[in-house]
Amino acid sequence: MDGPAWIVVPTYNEAANLEPLLAGVREHAPGARVLIVDDASPDGTGAIADAAAARDPAVEVLHRPAKAGLGLAYVSGFAHALRAGAGLVLEMDADLSHDPRDLPRLIARAHDGADLVLGSRYVAGGGVEDWDLLRRAISRAGCRYARTVLGVGVRDLTGGFKCFRAATLAAIDFETVRSEGYAFQVELTYRALARGLRVEEVPITFRERSAGESKMSARIALEAMWLVPALRLARRRDGLPEAPGSGEPGTLPTS
Repeated sequence: MDGPAWIVVPTYNEAANLEPLLAGVREHAPGARVLIVDDASPDGTGAIADAAAARDPAVEVLHRPAKAGLGLAYVSGFAHALRAGAGLVLEMDADLSHDPRDLPRLIARAHDGADLVLGSRYVAGGGVEDWDLLRRAISRAGCRYARTVLGVGVRDLTGGFKCFRAATLAAIDFETVRSEGYAFQVELTYRALARGLRVEEVPITFRERSAGESKMSARIALEAMWLVPALRLARRRDGLPEAPGSGEPGTLPTS
């Protein structure tokens, strides 16, 4: 598996969180490169990102002209990282909900042979902090709904802390994904499972942001509700076999 790990971090109004996040990433994944994908944040996040890139050659910034959605931000970031020779590509939230101390475990699992590694709230040892009971119930119900409809064993289908091998992104044809938010995360993982790739989960603790505002909305949640059955129906329509559960060996090369 040649090439460094690239961590893609979409941002929109994350000025208060970006520098602490970058400090954590540099401490716990010093060999990784960081790509910040900023959607013209009005709070100056882009300028902070540019200053960080000027200080640190392992940080790059991709500026987009306007807010265009999380899914397309990741698609643009993935493409940039792959063109630059990434061996691994990671997704990570900018709001410190994902702990940089977990990065070495995700990267190590990919080096051990997993095609896609998921930071999971809902396997043994994982969890969430600072959520009320209603939000916990809604999140678990959403994951259970997606898991049941798609017929897969992955416990945390909606999480956004992921590590892909470069060959995995090519295999799932990531540039054709147009969904957003939760649906984007579900679709990426389902595509990997549907291609028989090895998807593994490692436990993480997800922490509620302490600064800034959440980008999730009712529209994004509703998109996930209709997309999940659509993914399985499309697979049946095309006469393809059902996606296997998680943790099963894949078919990508290991070098």
